Amino acid sequence: MKPYLRDHVPTSFADVPDVISYEAGYLVTKNAGWRNVRPVIDAQKCVGCLNCYLYCPDGVIRRSKTKVAVDYDFCKGCGICQRICKTGAIKMEAEK
Repeated sequence: MKPYLRDHVPTSFADVPDVISYEAGYLVTKNAGWRNVRPVIDAQKCVGCLNCYLYCPDGVIRRSKTKVAVDYDFCKGCGICQRICKTGAIKMEAEK
């Protein structure tokens, strides 16, 4: 018998959690300038699946109606959001 990781699998947008890790204000130190690349979201390609929101380890991606936005003050540029995006809506661009 296989163990289940969760009893309830979300089936609608309303079932997706509002927060994924810590309460607002937990990240208090802005990016120190060491990030080399940053995620840029193409709103035309984004389908609002929220996988990037759910997988972001720092919780810097927020919902904006049915799309997403990135808080660049706290993003470390790890690229997990790009790798998890199935539609290719997120591209990592060089920091300017």
